[in-house]
Amino acid sequence: MIAAQARPSLRHAGVMNSLNRRLVVALGGRDKPVRTWSSHRTHANRVATGLPETHTLDALAVGPLDHDEGAGIVRVPGQILVVSATGRGSYARTTPDRFGFPRMRRVRSKCHFGYATGDLVRATIPDGKWAGTWTGRISVRARGQHCLAAPQGRINVSHSRLRLLQRGDGYAYGLQWEAGSPRARKTG
Repeated sequence: MIAAQARPSLRHAGVMNSLNRRLVVALGGRDKPVRTWSSHRTHANRVATGLPETHTLDALAVGPLDHDEGAGIVRVPGQILVVSATGRGSYARTTPDRFGFPRMRRVRSKCHFGYATGDLVRATIPDGKWAGTWTGRISVRARGQHCLAAPQGRINVSHSRLRLLQRGDGYAYGLQWEAGSPRARKTG
């Protein structure tokens, strides 16, 4: 059992190598030349230019760089776009209990009062405990009292207090400082 853990499987590397060959064959019939490089060349370029090891910076270091001629990476991005899949909700029209039997029926419509779950909205609440302006994604309710997920917590807010900023497309977007940027060095 310990010996099995000591030797990592090369199955994933084999899959990537066969995929690489298939891509070269499939794209080779086009009018543009297709070239491939090993990960060792990317590693050598990254080390020679002094870049930290991240996926986005590895994409900059792919291919041949003639270091003797002064070729190198001119600019490193300060921020990168981070996209994560959030989904668009379930197609199921029933909510099961812990045994799998239908517990309650959901309404057929996923859109209530012009909003759908996952929409990015701005809520303006004039008074009360949650007075202020809040921005976040919502979960819609049929009665019109939607649930807003703000960074500070969940807020129940009426549909009349909401303003649509972006329709939910099943993804969440955000910016992140790149590891090699000057800003990331100060904060990290």
